[in-house]
Amino acid sequence: MLELRPFNSLGGAHHGWLDAHHHFSFAEYYDPQRMSWGNLRVWNDDIIAAGTGFPTHPHRDMEIITYVREGAISHQDNLGNKGRTEAGDVQVMSAGTGIAHSEYNLEATDTKIFQIWILPTETGAPPSWGAKPFPKGDREGFVTLASGKDGDDQSLRIRADARLVAANIKAGETAEYRLDAGRRAYLVPATGVIEVNGLRAQARDGVAVSNEQVLTVTALEDSEIVLVDLA
Repeated sequence: MLELRPFNSLGGAHHGWLDAHHHFSFAEYYDPQRMSWGNLRVWNDDIIAAGTGFPTHPHRDMEIITYVREGAISHQDNLGNKGRTEAGDVQVMSAGTGIAHSEYNLEATDTKIFQIWILPTETGAPPSWGAKPFPKGDREGFVTLASGKDGDDQSLRIRADARLVAANIKAGETAEYRLDAGRRAYLVPATGVIEVNGLRAQARDGVAVSNEQVLTVTALEDSEIVLVDLA
């Protein structure tokens, strides 16, 4: 079963420096029908103005993935970690017992990110942060970027029963992703227009997936797709 969640139906707010859109209930946006999807709790589509960002703030017991769509995001936390994550790359933060961090767009243009929160499989673990480059040109089909599943040793590790994958598909081409029995998925084209199992989705639309074994994604335009495989 596929449920299209058009971009213009998402919640959100424009704060001047931040243009935020929420696939699930978050902050001032509340929709009892969109509280979560499996263990996926948050998918925020954020545009952060140049020279601005999120000042230091805390998190606890949440797996937080930042996928950079355009520009770059600069991270700093109270563990001493610092990093700049560029478009196409990923950073992950296991909040664990508690972490305080800031995220700023120190670039000269807007930065566009997806920030994804997933409920952890364990609580009370030590906090951690990591980032890894995944050059877009190296992607053939879906590539695993972050995962808590056994065997995904080349990806960033998260403490969640989930896997984040992405693909760049040229117009007219197709990529497949297989889901194990009982799994859900949530898919968003960052750019382009796609059909997934015959359902058309535009850039920044959400597609909630359940009871499907194979997702066949065809690009109607050159497209960049981000997908989370969920419990």
